[in-house]
Amino acid sequence: MTDSSTTISDDVKKETTAEPDLTDINAWPTAEDEDLERAISHPSINHSSQTKPTEVYPEKAASVRSAVLARTITGRSTASSRKDPSPPPDGGLTAWTQAAMLHLSIMTTLGYLTAFGSFQTYYETTLGVSSSTISWLGSVQIFLLFFIGTFTGRALDAGLFRPVYIAGSVLQILGIFTTSCATTYWQLFLSQGLCMGLANGLHFCPTMGLVSTYFAKRRSLVIGIGALGSCTGGVVFTILIQQLLPKIGFGWTVRIIGFIMVAINLITITFYRTRLPPRRSGPLVEWAALTEAPYVLYSAGCFFMFWGLYFAFFYVGAYGRTHLGMSYQHSTNLLLTMVGIGFIFRVLPNYFADRVGPLNTILPFAFLCGIMMYAWIGVRSPGGLYTFATLYGAGSAGIQSMYPATLSSLTSDLSKAGVRMGMSFSIVSFACLTGAPLAGALIESQGGDYLYAQM
Repeated sequence: MTDSSTTISDDVKKETTAEPDLTDINAWPTAEDEDLERAISHPSINHSSQTKPTEVYPEKAASVRSAVLARTITGRSTASSRKDPSPPPDGGLTAWTQAAMLHLSIMTTLGYLTAFGSFQTYYETTLGVSSSTISWLGSVQIFLLFFIGTFTGRALDAGLFRPVYIAGSVLQILGIFTTSCATTYWQLFLSQGLCMGLANGLHFCPTMGLVSTYFAKRRSLVIGIGALGSCTGGVVFTILIQQLLPKIGFGWTVRIIGFIMVAINLITITFYRTRLPPRRSGPLVEWAALTEAPYVLYSAGCFFMFWGLYFAFFYVGAYGRTHLGMSYQHSTNLLLTMVGIGFIFRVLPNYFADRVGPLNTILPFAFLCGIMMYAWIGVRSPGGLYTFATLYGAGSAGIQSMYPATLSSLTSDLSKAGVRMGMSFSIVSFACLTGAPLAGALIESQGGDYLYAQM
């Protein structure tokens, strides 16, 4: 009888003094405020039972509370898979499926934007507005694609990828089909500029951030494969516009592009899968990133690269028609040349980036684009313009594919990949917004001469 009661008493004492099982709490500094509060107020520490061990053993309860809090802060507890998942798989069916879906998403966002030069040439001959005014349609799309990355990137980290992506799909389909019915500049601005731009922004940053969580060693290569979608879209949509516009008109040409986008969105919505658990709490902007010199200097450098990057894509066709007397077909072939070369230079540099470093890889391409923009000044023949389009297309392809790859390499904590990528995208967005319209204004101020814009 005595032995039995002693055993029961020992069991109760073990229950009241055992350390609580709080292994699902992350170690500092990834532990969140709510986790710390839960550690302190855990039932194993603050019992509400009749025994009230905090009254009977106040020193022991305080000691356990301190031990739990210390263990939470110092990281001596074992984090669960819910809070601390395994390293990126760097392969496998699910991971490579996400890479394929990224390629399709980029095809309908940045790929559609890459083909805007075909619209630029057409609008200049039909709308009766200046080239600088028309270029705002493309610039607003690129601006919104990058700018709202701060918000959509944080939404990815918070576990809201699917609703954000579906909202983008709805806006994309709405924007493309209303564009097909537009007849005035302001209708085009609302449908092709604002609506499509918002859709692109809801798709671009979250998909880039999501795929980067599946790969580590091959991350640059995989992002390059995804970025290759802008070449696929640029070639496919440019050819459709070139071949169909003179035959079936603007409305049905754009509707056919819209049907392609519907099919692609159905596929991507079906197969996208998030890997990391949601990080519910956390700021919209990670201010600590702005204290890191590599992150800040890289984002500032990319601002200046993207300020002039899309000028040639918007205006190379118009330059061929107005200065060299090229036909509409041949002027769009220039854009196809510029985009098509990207099939090589959106993947090849990313392959080497995983070996020599992404930042070391992007610099030569930035240098090449700067040199070719000055070389454009001396172009006096269609053959010379095709040469320019080829070399500039190679340089710009390297920049566009390596920009997010290099950015992801500056983020060690993958749970913050979305917000950090989105912050840099927002910085670059203002360069994309103003670059092409400023170039157009310089062209108009010189009576159609491209010299000031090229310089």
